[in-house]
Amino acid sequence: MPEDGAQRGVRDSLLDGWGDLTQRQEAVDVRPGDPIFLAPDYRVDELLSLYVQSARFRRHTPETKRNYATDISLFLNFLWGRGYVWTQAMERDLEDFEHWRRFAPSNPRIIGGSKWNRELAALTGLYAWAVKSGHMPHSPVMMKDVFSRSRGTVLTVPATKAKDARGSNVHWLTPRAFRRWAEVGLRGHTREGLPAAGWCGRLEDRNVAFADLLYSSGMRRGEGGSLLTFEVPQRRLGGGRYYVGRIAAAVTRSKKPRTFYVGSDVVGEIETYVDSSRALTVRKAQQAGRYDNLPAMQIVTHVTGGVKPTVHWQDRHGNPVERRLADLTVGQRLTLYSEGRYGPEPLWLWLNERGLPFHVDSWEGVFRTANERCKLVLTPPECFQRDPHRVYAPYATPHSCRHSFALYMLVVLNHLMDQRFGLTPEERRDFRLLYGDPWHMVQNLLGHASRETTCEIYLAPVADLQLRALLAAAPDAGQPMQTSLDSVFARLAQESEGIQDVDDRMLPVRGATE
Repeated sequence: MPEDGAQRGVRDSLLDGWGDLTQRQEAVDVRPGDPIFLAPDYRVDELLSLYVQSARFRRHTPETKRNYATDISLFLNFLWGRGYVWTQAMERDLEDFEHWRRFAPSNPRIIGGSKWNRELAALTGLYAWAVKSGHMPHSPVMMKDVFSRSRGTVLTVPATKAKDARGSNVHWLTPRAFRRWAEVGLRGHTREGLPAAGWCGRLEDRNVAFADLLYSSGMRRGEGGSLLTFEVPQRRLGGGRYYVGRIAAAVTRSKKPRTFYVGSDVVGEIETYVDSSRALTVRKAQQAGRYDNLPAMQIVTHVTGGVKPTVHWQDRHGNPVERRLADLTVGQRLTLYSEGRYGPEPLWLWLNERGLPFHVDSWEGVFRTANERCKLVLTPPECFQRDPHRVYAPYATPHSCRHSFALYMLVVLNHLMDQRFGLTPEERRDFRLLYGDPWHMVQNLLGHASRETTCEIYLAPVADLQLRALLAAAPDAGQPMQTSLDSVFARLAQESEGIQDVDDRMLPVRGATE
């Protein structure tokens, strides 16, 4: 059972007679989140259980573990249909599997090159471990050497790696397109820009605050979704347009801490959520006794500041425990509570309607529902299912908020250097030597180790544009920054592929009434 199974609502009756389940798991080194493979005859594959306990597999993120387990299962079922197990697989089996997955006319769900490469990576890791551990003489995954231009070295890759793989599914929203998406998809506004009659958004303030946080800060879904309440910067009088926070190393992809900047208005939205609907949800959960019997609850006693902030708590046996804030994993953060006025309160910032932590993966459903509402509200009825390339409604994902943040910051930083600061070419060169150019600044804000990732993937549409020429006409200094740059983003959207902007059909009709 997952470590937070009780918090997700797993019934105690399902575990009758298994009171020592935790001890059994520890005895065989089964950890929370480890996948268990069952054959079609309901037998557990012991070798696969050893593989998921290996250091090679456990280094993956929880999301990668889930994806790889699913990918491996598909190949195992394919082999089972041929009458043998995965340790008997040959090169021809993998070739036939690729044909079925990617090209077979009889397959109703053919996959693309990117998905195949992920499945191939999962199988490559499995069979490399099996050969190294002595369970197989050789791997059915053939390898070849290729020269990497970006790294300047020779790499060994699977021979059947797809060449038509798309690097990433990247798309962007301009500031006004994102505002329109949030108003319609999350706040329930109509096409005319007014609140819909009978709209009752479920935790609307929470959803809007989270989406604005990602768009304003560039954080990944797992980084913003696993914040603790005391990690959010606090607004103060004269605090400026942006506030500074710190992302813990354990929740980042690179496992390195990173500074983030978030807009003052977004911090205000989060504070409003914490003081209103979140506080009410916590109080109802306390009254319902939902926090009374959580087996994994850790009561935090205090948090020490300084260069290396440390969280102190008591375990279920009353023993004191301390961990550096930067080292707290997502799983550990889910279990942290504080003693409030009326009882325990979760320190996990984002909560569901039952007052329990809202899991990081669940945000995908929130964005998916918002996209469906935007499509329903903003697409003219006569245009449904006509031209698949004509889109009338903005579309967003948690990661597209990060892409859009990168685009916004690049344009703003160029605007500041070219217009607001009035730098001469010589002064701009000196500024770059001291602080780096806008591309370098955006790279640091995103936490990318490679500039190529920032330039070639996140900001590919504008990599070859001369922003100085685009920003030649300075906007009115009296306008807000995002509003004054709307014309710049509109032009970028017209001249670049993948950037979503709004047109007259997506904007509210002025003076319209219900």
